[in-house]
Amino acid sequence: MSKETRVMSKEVTKIVNFSDLNAWKQAHKLYVEVYGATKRFPKEEVFGITSQIRRASLSVSSNIAEGFGRSSNADRLHFYVMARGSLYEVQNQLIAAHDVELIQRTTFEQLIETAYTAQRILIGLITATKKRTTTA
Repeated sequence: MSKETRVMSKEVTKIVNFSDLNAWKQAHKLYVEVYGATKRFPKEEVFGITSQIRRASLSVSSNIAEGFGRSSNADRLHFYVMARGSLYEVQNQLIAAHDVELIQRTTFEQLIETAYTAQRILIGLITATKKRTTTA
């Protein structure tokens, strides 16, 4: 079949780049949202939580991209698991920022929902990669 292969009436798109991965797309969305929210943080936090949460959120999509570029499933898995760790770090930092009132409740709820969605998708990618690792 061609690129337009259909499975149960849903189009299957071939993943050729890391940016085709739903896990990367959601992680990137999280970074963009975190970046926007942290623009409103106090200037005295620029080298504190602002910098830390931005770096951690960027690390999620960066590790997914790096894992995608690896040649073995075991190497991919290693980077996807590192992305999961960074994602948990972001979730912790969001909770901390909310608790000290750097983020309003509605913004926090949106960010944490984006983070939880990224977590669910990333765990699916990790699970699928583990299966390919054990069968390879």
